[in-house]
Amino acid sequence: MSSSTLPATTDSIAQALEAKTPSEAISILYRVLENPSSAPDALRIKEQAITNLSDLLRQENRAEELRSFLTQLRPFFALIPKAKTAKIVRGIIDDVAKIPGTSDLQISLCKEVVQWTRAEKRTFLRQRVEAKLAALLMENKEYPEALNLLSGLIKEVRRLDDKLLLVDINLLESKLHFSLRNLPKAKASLTAARTAANAIYVPPAQQGNIDLQSGILHAEEKDYKTAYSYFFEAFEAFNALEDPRAVFSLKYMLLCKIMVSQADDVAGIISSKAGLQYVGPELDAMKAVADAHSKRSLKLFETALRDFRAQLEEDPIVHRHLSSLYDTLLEQNLCRLIEPFSRVEIAHIAELIELPVDHVEKKLSQMILDKKFAGTLDQGAGCLVIFDDPKADAIYPATLETISNIGKVVDSLYVRSAKIMT
Repeated sequence: MSSSTLPATTDSIAQALEAKTPSEAISILYRVLENPSSAPDALRIKEQAITNLSDLLRQENRAEELRSFLTQLRPFFALIPKAKTAKIVRGIIDDVAKIPGTSDLQISLCKEVVQWTRAEKRTFLRQRVEAKLAALLMENKEYPEALNLLSGLIKEVRRLDDKLLLVDINLLESKLHFSLRNLPKAKASLTAARTAANAIYVPPAQQGNIDLQSGILHAEEKDYKTAYSYFFEAFEAFNALEDPRAVFSLKYMLLCKIMVSQADDVAGIISSKAGLQYVGPELDAMKAVADAHSKRSLKLFETALRDFRAQLEEDPIVHRHLSSLYDTLLEQNLCRLIEPFSRVEIAHIAELIELPVDHVEKKLSQMILDKKFAGTLDQGAGCLVIFDDPKADAIYPATLETISNIGKVVDSLYVRSAKIMT
């Protein structure tokens, strides 16, 4: 044994735990792993040392060292069962993921591990690392590469009939298609995930993921009542597990209430026993939007969007629905304001609605083109001219109906004459 190594015993692990600094503990654990012993007890101690060392490197934000550490462990993996190898490899990848700003490093690390697993013919581990890699590529918005990776992986996993992994992959594929705005394929992948999940026991966290994705897709189709029920199921699952995703499920529940014009229910949900656990910027943002919607105030709406930009504008799901809500609210307010006028200055409308003139002018022109009302913009005079609603002349539908009836009569007479001739 080299003088720099330490025996692979519980005393060495205890020595690392009692070290005064993380650097000292890391040094001790490295020395334990350098011990050449391959006895069963020594291997078990080394596994514990690997776990402790990985945790310490994560706490110290030493991502590159974690990456090189995983490479150094490859000779050790030949001495332990494949299942334990898979657990250690996935654990170290997860530890790297917990270090901020390491998305590119995680992608390159996963690619290295995939190459190694192919060479070592470790199919079980490779499939799971490839699924992780696809998720990272999706987060990095490298959609074509992620889709190609998932397509091959799904075919392979279906042949092996690994239902649990199939649920993960189908759910990931659904999220990927949703990011690409391909809703039919997103729904098909989600249905496949549910079908696979029905055949096995699915952990509560994964079931919460499925319900959350279901809610997002139903909300996208404007079916907010169904979406609310799915978000509620996801919230209950995540809340029981104390998962941080619970607050996002609750946030989307409140969004659904606002979108179906039940903004008054938002305050009650937030003040409930479950809601009070998650009081913070996310729920404050939704409460501000609900207040603005209740008061039909565009000014309060814009204030909420400005004050809670991170929670509203930067959340793509919330942002998409609130944009639609804002447009609807703006159109309703403008229609109500211009109703008494036949000709009105745009500046006056902007003053009444408390919005910039150019913003109001742009929206009015869009509403005219969309035929929300009849009118025209006199930009030279800075005015909006509203036309009377054209009255439909009743004579034309009546004439068309008469001609249609005459056609039926002629056809009937032709059929009768044909019978007589025969």
